[in-house]
Amino acid sequence: MSAASWPLQKALFAALKAALGDAVPVLDDVPQGQAFPYVVIGEDTVTDWPMLGDDEAEEIDTVIHVWSRYAGKRETKELMGTIKAALHQQPLPVDGQQLVTLRFAFEALFIEPDGLTRHGVIRFRALLQSA
Repeated sequence: MSAASWPLQKALFAALKAALGDAVPVLDDVPQGQAFPYVVIGEDTVTDWPMLGDDEAEEIDTVIHVWSRYAGKRETKELMGTIKAALHQQPLPVDGQQLVTLRFAFEALFIEPDGLTRHGVIRFRALLQSA
């Protein structure tokens, strides 16, 4: 198991809750019947990052999902903009880790097959070093 992925997820959760407030839930698991809009901290990919000396580091790509039923793309795009501003190159405190960098990688917006649901996907790349 990655030493940094859970502490990073907790830091992302705290930063997103602070940025989005109570109006938009930030979730790890979506309960049945969850009202829209909401944000889900999704999948991550962890790779070893070789460092000089004995330092251990990991690179983590994390996907954040935005779900909306707003008629149009505005709400999803605005939420993705808020998420980017809250996370891109921000010095988040990560328990037991030094966050070297947290960078926006890409975003995409899809209309789900039901024709009603907008699905925004935004990915960040973090480099963390053991503290």
